[in-house]
Amino acid sequence: MRSLLTLPLTLLALLACTFAFTKIAPIDPVLAVVGDRASEAARIQAREDLGLERPWPIQFLWHVERTVTGDLGLSTSTGHAVLDDLAQVFPATIELALAATLIGLVLGLPLGIIGAYWRGRWPDHLARLIALLGHSVPVFWLGLMALYLFYALLGWAPGPGRLNFYLEGLVPTVSGFILLDSLLAGRLDVAGDALAHLVLPALTLGLFSTALFARTSRALMLDALGQDFILTARAKGLSESAVVLRHALKSCAAPMVTTLALALGSLLEGSVLTETVFSWPGLGAYMTGALMAADMAAILGGTLLIGLVVSLLNLGADFLQRKLDPRTAS
Repeated sequence: MRSLLTLPLTLLALLACTFAFTKIAPIDPVLAVVGDRASEAARIQAREDLGLERPWPIQFLWHVERTVTGDLGLSTSTGHAVLDDLAQVFPATIELALAATLIGLVLGLPLGIIGAYWRGRWPDHLARLIALLGHSVPVFWLGLMALYLFYALLGWAPGPGRLNFYLEGLVPTVSGFILLDSLLAGRLDVAGDALAHLVLPALTLGLFSTALFARTSRALMLDALGQDFILTARAKGLSESAVVLRHALKSCAAPMVTTLALALGSLLEGSVLTETVFSWPGLGAYMTGALMAADMAAILGGTLLIGLVVSLLNLGADFLQRKLDPRTAS
């Protein structure tokens, strides 16, 4: 309950930061709404409609009230309500981030376990090298090289985008996740094409999460393998696989949940470059276009959505950690 009560305070602080950003950003919201050829009367009317003539505290309270009621304003670049735009583009980002997180977990966790068990040997050096590459290689460069090699040269992967143009609109939107919606509609051809388009951007973004999971699991496993209960398990004659997987890895479950939440949150907010390179129609591409068009309503709406999701992920990770860790479970 204490953790849950901090969520409104966190969101209120985020609202305050976004409101302050609108006041210091060198963007005229009136100009973005009416254009640079509007008359002075139209500009004055727009300022009154936007509430810019009111004192800042009143404007902030109005900003909070509109956000709480779900009114994030109108996007000047798309002409639609920002909330409707976010509902349309955010599932694509979630789909990409979940795939990248799954790839990172499947690849990074074994690398961390192998590196910790063979500490100082060549498997450990290889795992650390992969983790270093995951943190060092720029995502945009890796994405461009992946497209050049697997799409342009070898032809193994489809081009940028989420679907081939001739398959768009064939599946009714139910959840916004194209893989799930195509399976629900029984269109295996659309599902296969969507999966093929997902592979390259997910692998590109998944390299970062692979490095995060590898380094974190290695550090946790090194600490666990040096504990007394591991010596006791080995003294009882248990096999090494049972000692490592059943005892050492189990003790790392609680902190790994936190790492999982942090990785997913980082991928949600850090997928801008990947979505831009692969023309992925998600939140990152939407906010990039909003920045180019000085669309303040869309920028602030996307920022608030990311802040809300990250806060919920941290709250869920804290809850699961309390349940998994016997030292904090009630």
